[in-house]
Amino acid sequence: MPSHSLLSLISDLRAFAVIRAETADQAVAVGAACLRGGIRFLEITLTVPDALSAVERLAGEEGAIVGVGSIISAAQVRSAAAAGGAFAVSPHFDPDVLAETKSRGLLSSMGGVTPTEAMTCYRAGVDVIKIFPASSFGGPAHVKALLEPLPFLRLMPTGGVDLANMRTYLEAGAAGFGLGGSLVDRRAVAAKDWGRIEATARKVVDTVAAWRAGRPA
Repeated sequence: MPSHSLLSLISDLRAFAVIRAETADQAVAVGAACLRGGIRFLEITLTVPDALSAVERLAGEEGAIVGVGSIISAAQVRSAAAAGGAFAVSPHFDPDVLAETKSRGLLSSMGGVTPTEAMTCYRAGVDVIKIFPASSFGGPAHVKALLEPLPFLRLMPTGGVDLANMRTYLEAGAAGFGLGGSLVDRRAVAAKDWGRIEATARKVVDTVAAWRAGRPA
């Protein structure tokens, strides 16, 4: 069952930045902007060229909790851990990847969309179950429906989560959520408009705080 030390921080912070970029330098700049805006969980996907160098650089930033996404092999988990990654994210369930993640002490997040898939992840010891792509499977309504018979699951919707619907996801019971293109805007990255990404990150943090306090959005 889930027992990783980062789970309490996820419960507090909720938001993950899912960072895809054309270069490692861009990924580092995006991660730094997210940090300045208050988002501490930074997922660098292996689709970024030289992604692990970005992980290494961001892992040294104060307050950063950096992980690696798009992991599909145990070897990639080992590389992620060596680079300073604190968590490993896969779009699917793979027992070999999970075993390596556990052995390295990283928090695990793996995909499980249906009740059967989600329970397979849970029983195997996956810490956070990724609902991806969340928008394709019914959005907040799907998360709520899964949790009605299985309220002990920690679900993290990713894919289509944005400022307009993240509070609805939280109200549906999401343990956290991943923000990709709605946070890491490609036009802002191309223009090196890091301030725009930082401003969006602040709005994300403020939205989570308002939801936690029961204030209007």
